[in-house]
Amino acid sequence: MFFSILTRCGARGGPCFFAAGPSQGKKRPRREQRAAAGCAAWGPSFAIILADLVLAGLPCLRAAAQPPLPTVALRVGGHPVQAEYAATPEALREGLMHRTALAADAGMLFELGEPDIHCFWMKNTLIPLSIAFIGRDGRIVDIQDMQPRSLEPHCPAAPATQALEMNQGWFARAGVRAGDRVTR
Repeated sequence: MFFSILTRCGARGGPCFFAAGPSQGKKRPRREQRAAAGCAAWGPSFAIILADLVLAGLPCLRAAAQPPLPTVALRVGGHPVQAEYAATPEALREGLMHRTALAADAGMLFELGEPDIHCFWMKNTLIPLSIAFIGRDGRIVDIQDMQPRSLEPHCPAAPATQALEMNQGWFARAGVRAGDRVTR
């Protein structure tokens, strides 16, 4: 039953629960009328099943990740890294949310502004990450591991101006520690 629902929701014209709404006085194209008629037959039970699917986090119903950002080449404790550069409020807010994978030596560099205790969480982040908080002098002040979908705050041990997220364990495998430098 779930496969037929997923196929129907992924059909051309978008998810059927959007097509089933009132037309608000506008004439719909024939394709939308057919989609709405087919979905109306699902009734309230469809809404309940759809809610269960959303809560289960099935891929066809997840929010989309932001497109890749411009990258910067970094050296982290001597190791080369390609990092997407998040400097706008929207990019800082979205980060790596909804991503399903991150390349081995890739990450995201967050430009946080003035030195402060900037905290991160993993809401809507699907992959386990490690974060290095970087001070004004370019030295790592703290490294922490973060679990997917966790609302636990991760705050640096000292004020930071940047943060670098990488696949979980990357810093440990590379031998990178607090006090190491991050350079461009």
